[in-house]
Amino acid sequence: MASYLKSNHILEEQISIKGIPAILFKPKEDKGLIPTVIFYHGWSSDKETQRIRGFILSSVGYQVIIPDAINHGERNPLHNYDMEDATKYFWDTIFTNMKESPSIIEELISKYNADPNRIGVMGNSMGGFTAAGVFTHNPRIKVLVVLNGSCCWESANRIFKKSFKIIATEEQKQTEEKISKMDPMNNLELIVNRPILLLHGDSDTVVSIESQIKFYDKIKPMYEDKKKIKFIQYPNLNHFVTTNMMEESIAWFYKYL
Repeated sequence: MASYLKSNHILEEQISIKGIPAILFKPKEDKGLIPTVIFYHGWSSDKETQRIRGFILSSVGYQVIIPDAINHGERNPLHNYDMEDATKYFWDTIFTNMKESPSIIEELISKYNADPNRIGVMGNSMGGFTAAGVFTHNPRIKVLVVLNGSCCWESANRIFKKSFKIIATEEQKQTEEKISKMDPMNNLELIVNRPILLLHGDSDTVVSIESQIKFYDKIKPMYEDKKKIKFIQYPNLNHFVTTNMMEESIAWFYKYL
């Protein structure tokens, strides 16, 4: 852990919610209800690796929780995170994050003074897929920010299979049925008119921007207030989170959270 990330104004705490290890950041001066962001890390990452992003968000006034996903961090991490592991565990990790999210939300409200009307969700890469799913199926979450992820899961999964030459097994076909059922793209009625910010490099070789474009083109015409849905594409950017992305995320939370 990077010990140089310290501040007299931010409280950082290692916590556990229903056995889920997490890092919690909050501004020290806040005593009442506080706007809160749940941040989900990506494939092969963990809560410590995302610590700087939690620190940045907290420094501008938000409480932030970064949980470890299963198969990551303190939760029986994998050895390789190679394509074989990704094929086997990627979607299961996302679905488990979604299953665990109500417990995290409830405890943030009951124990950590999270304002129940001001909870946002954000994630990078696999965490972006997760954040989109959590937002879709948890109506109490007010705002979504997706970094280099996808809200169009079936399309993203087809691109993964084609790019990495994955042949679906019978077990994976069952997973694909669940992908279809839970896919934000297939549940637009649960999302429309809620604030969504999408940020993606147009040269991303890990998570193609193609499926996110498909989602945005489908849902934007459905919004009554077009300002509540925004998609920023970064020219020539691969699978990275930039300072500009963090700045846009903060501006979005300021506006809608």
